[in-house]
Parts: sequence; C-alpha cells; structure tokens
Amino acid sequence: MTTRPSRDEAPTPTPSRTPAPTPAPGRSRSRARVRGIALGVVPLAALLAVVGFAPLPYSVARPGQTTDVLGKHGGGEVVAVSGAPVRKTRGQLRMVAIQATGPHVDIHLGQVVDAWFRSDRAVMPKDAVFPSGKSDAQVAQHNRADMKSSQRSAVAAALGLLHKDPDQVKVKLTLDDVGGPSAGLMFSLGIVDKLAGDGSGGDLTGGRTIAGTGTIDADGTVGAVGGAALKTQAARRDGASVFLVPQEECAQVEPAPAGLRLVPVTTLKSAVQALRALARGGTVPHC
Repeated sequence: MTTRPSRDEAPTPTPSRTPAPTPAPGRSRSRARVRGIALGVVPLAALLAVVGFAPLPYSVARPGQTTDVLGKHGGGEVVAVSGAPVRKTRGQLRMVAIQATGPHVDIHLGQVVDAWFRSDRAVMPKDAVFPSGKSDAQVAQHNRADMKSSQRSAVAAALGLLHKDPDQVKVKLTLDDVGGPSAGLMFSLGIVDKLAGDGSGGDLTGGRTIAGTGTIDADGTVGAVGGAALKTQAARRDGASVFLVPQEECAQVEPAPAGLRLVPVTTLKSAVQALRALARGGTVPHC
C-alpha cells in the first residue's frame, strides 16, 4: 500500500546536480575527425601493403639494341641482294629495339613508381606489349612471325619503289634475335641504299649514322610502333644523328635527345626523299 502525501505536504525535494559542460562544437568535430582518420589508417596501410607486394599488369621497357642493316649480324649480311648490281655503302642505317620485361615477369609497385620517375624507362600495359593469354614461347614465336611478315613487306615495298622485278632481284634479310614488325622501314631503306643509293651515285645516308623505326606495308606505308621515345635514346647512345619516326608519333618523341634530329615520315618514298635531301644539305621536315 502506497501512502500519498496530503495536499498541504510538499514532496521531498531531489538534491540538485551540476550539469556536465557541453563540449564546444568545433572540438567535438575535431575529435570525430581524428577518430575517422585513425580508423582509416589501418585499412589504407593494409591496402598499400597488398598493392606493394601484389604483381601488377604492366611491363617495364628500356632502350634496347640497335643494328646496322647495312652491316653484318651473326656472321652474315643483314641485307643480302642477288640478281642486280649492289653498291658499296658508307654510313649506317640502324634499326632500333626496346627491351621489355617478359609477359610472365612479376612487376610490383616499387618498380612501377621507379620507372615513372626515370626518362630511360616506360611503363606499359602488358596487353599493349604482348599478345594476351600466351606462354613465353608462344609470344616469342608470335614476334618472330611478325618479323618475317615485316621483312616480306619491306622487300616488296623497296623493290616496288625502285621498279625492280621480284622474280629477278632476290633479297634475303637476316636478323633473328629481334622480333616484331618495327624494323620494316629500316629494312626497306637498306635495300634501297644497296641498290640505288641517293639516286645520283652517292649514299642514301650521306655517310651519316641514321636510325629509325616504323612498320611498313607492301605498298610502302609507314606505320606507328610502340616505345619510340625509348628508341631515340638507344639511337643517340649508338651514334645516330638523325632519327626517322612515323609522323603520328612525333609528339611522343619530343623533346629528342641532344644532338638527334627527328625526321617524320609517312611512306617509304617520303623517307627516301628526306634522306636524299639531307645528303644534299637540303631542307627536310622535322617534328
């Protein structure tokens, strides 16, 4: 049974308490922000750790070898011509390659970051460098097939430009340790120099060391290749003073290494015209 106080009785007063101070809004938000940052640090650190050790789908490329197509390689001539008089040439026509990490080589974040800060390295998606889904042996076979196809197109383009009968003039190209189609232009120029030079009894090179890159079709069209900027570095390293580059890749190779002149080309004919003009001291196009 509960006893209720009479109307004249006042209820017993409750002891008073001092209210807790309310934190300042700015300080509260600051503490919340700190807690949020602290909570985010652990997942971010874990993510960076995973990315740092996980292989990435990239290939790291560097300047590779250059080879004089007017010279010898592996004990024989790179460009061997029969069925027509062959000139004794001076100067060099150097095809240029890049060296890229293989399709099954693991590339990690540290290597990618290092390459981004170096002018003599390039980071490229593996799928842009190698055919996907193939073993190392299959990739090598694919690159060799591309090289053989490029050589056939180079012969057809050069003999077509010079109006030579392919049933009479035979050309053998030998360069087995480099794959891909990017030497096509330089192979064609090597054939033209050995058969016709500059067209006036002189050398197509003018005695210079000329380097270049570019695919070639049988009709003489020059196509773009990858890694052109790295190739300019290899060319200059090996003594070239002129570099022939597919016109659409001019922006990728500028600025050129000091002492290297960039000459854009679109066809085998335009490359020959540029080199002949250069040999005479005439005006040539530039990137």
